[in-house]
Amino acid sequence: MSEHVRWAVNLPLPGLALREHRRIVEALPGMGYDDVWTGEGGGIDAFTPLAAAAAWQPRLGLGTGVVPVLTRGPGVLAQTAASLADLAGNSGSGRVLLGIGTSVPAHVTALNGVAFDRPVARVRDTLRFLTAALRGEPVDAEYETFTVRGFQMPATGVKVVLGALRPRMVRLALDEGDGFVTNLLTPADLARVLAEAGPVPEGREIVAKVFVCPTEDVAYARRAGRAFLGWILNQPPYRAFHDRLGRGGVLARSRELFDAGDRRAAGEALPDGLVDDLWLSGPVPELRDRIARYAQPGVTSVLIYVAPTPGLLSGADDLATVLAGLRP
Repeated sequence: MSEHVRWAVNLPLPGLALREHRRIVEALPGMGYDDVWTGEGGGIDAFTPLAAAAAWQPRLGLGTGVVPVLTRGPGVLAQTAASLADLAGNSGSGRVLLGIGTSVPAHVTALNGVAFDRPVARVRDTLRFLTAALRGEPVDAEYETFTVRGFQMPATGVKVVLGALRPRMVRLALDEGDGFVTNLLTPADLARVLAEAGPVPEGREIVAKVFVCPTEDVAYARRAGRAFLGWILNQPPYRAFHDRLGRGGVLARSRELFDAGDRRAAGEALPDGLVDDLWLSGPVPELRDRIARYAQPGVTSVLIYVAPTPGLLSGADDLATVLAGLRP
């Protein structure tokens, strides 16, 4: 396990309203956590929890993993990142990683009514705009997917990372951005992604997101995992990613059912072994050891997403104790 990795927790946490997070967030550095991150899809937005966390616990860094580039204008993304950097810089850590990505049509179009048009080009253009804008450079440019006129703000210190799965996006993230966030992969998959990435310039961030369901109730964990994986693995970017990893045949039946409109059956068609590999479950000490396998050479952060369990939702399991136990 790499000794230099940062450990992070994804917000929101299970069983807590956002307004109830303060006690846990304040305690995270004492548990060995360095950062809090958010994602953005069908739940709450990515930035509000991070603003609250910056106020509650200034020792924590902040990250988004990831924000869709198609649901906000590039200028608004830059302004929001600058606001977070101001909060974090004035209050403590000053570390903000703005993770952006294509997202999927189900989030961009179905929830926001925005066409899922040329997403990879939009990510590239947004990355180029943000890296200039957040350094304080004036931007007046025509990109392939949008035009920005007369934008300038003070330098922020924010790093821009990409949600990246396959080599093309990984390479863009390393060559033009500050690194990448990857997820829904095994430790062996992660090693392959890192090997295929090629040379990594100094100072780049590589973040591995791990989904953890801390319960010994295997049947519950697999049901919960299938409900999530049966949907996400059938989204176009993840289909292509797992095809590259050699799982096209294993996932063929799930894809057939999903395309026929039966999402539940698509989840049920996933092999137990794959669910267990991508949706980690079991007792906390066992999970801690499995999480540690993601802290591979080159990885700078391991981001832990804690899924709801009956014990956490009922209060039978103490969330702070679980979080402290999961940190390798």
